[in-house]
Amino acid sequence: MPVQAARAPSPQPPILLRETIGSIAILTLNRPAARNSLSAAMIAVLHAELDEIHDDKAVRGVVIAANGPAFSAGHDMKELTARRTDPDRGRAFFAEMMTACSAMMQAIVRLPKPVVAAVQGIATAAGCQLVASCDLAIASEAASFATPGVDIGLFCSTPMVALSRNVPRKQAMEMLLTGEPVPAARAREIGLVNRVVAAGTERDAAIALAEKVALKSAYTVKLGKEAFYRQAEMNLADAYRYAAEVMTENMMARDAEEGIKAFIEKRTPTWRDE
Repeated sequence: MPVQAARAPSPQPPILLRETIGSIAILTLNRPAARNSLSAAMIAVLHAELDEIHDDKAVRGVVIAANGPAFSAGHDMKELTARRTDPDRGRAFFAEMMTACSAMMQAIVRLPKPVVAAVQGIATAAGCQLVASCDLAIASEAASFATPGVDIGLFCSTPMVALSRNVPRKQAMEMLLTGEPVPAARAREIGLVNRVVAAGTERDAAIALAEKVALKSAYTVKLGKEAFYRQAEMNLADAYRYAAEVMTENMMARDAEEGIKAFIEKRTPTWRDE
């Protein structure tokens, strides 16, 4: 009987896809069978892509989307549970994971260009945190959001940071304490997402929104995004003092000079991104 050659294992598809449409980079979570859970590998590759995009002048906006029925179910619980057999019961790995995830979320905030989430399905726990960390969010009518850690004895403490900076305290606490899902329409009412669109159109709508911002001066968007998040952490007097400094700096920019001149002359400005 002839010996059959061993069949080579099929290559695994990348867990994160990247494509470019014009000046917009689309990063697509691609672990649909695992509900796009944020494994250590997913967090690392997403952070790496954000770092690469940071100084890429050809990219003027980012869309974070996902394949499959779920946007993201949060951390990979199977991966976390497997480390319970470590000598420290997983403590070091858990700390490493939460630190890495927090750093990746902050990389979104620090990115000097707009990041838009395109949410087609459920976004729970760290998946909800990912949406809340983006500057803008478009949700399908079929999308829903939840921080259900309390149901499994694990309060969504890190998702709480982004969530509480997006929605009013009472609504954030209700989500965190009950774990109940919030439908897309309600998520828009409380400020977690910007718009709700027909199912299947959320990706195109997110790209269109990113493209709209991409038409602006990249320098102005960078300056404004950084200022927005910094002033939000200050008291009123400090926020105004800081914002006045930013406005002064912005007024000295070539793009502000050009933009104001174009406004007066009733023409479209030509940005130099400086």
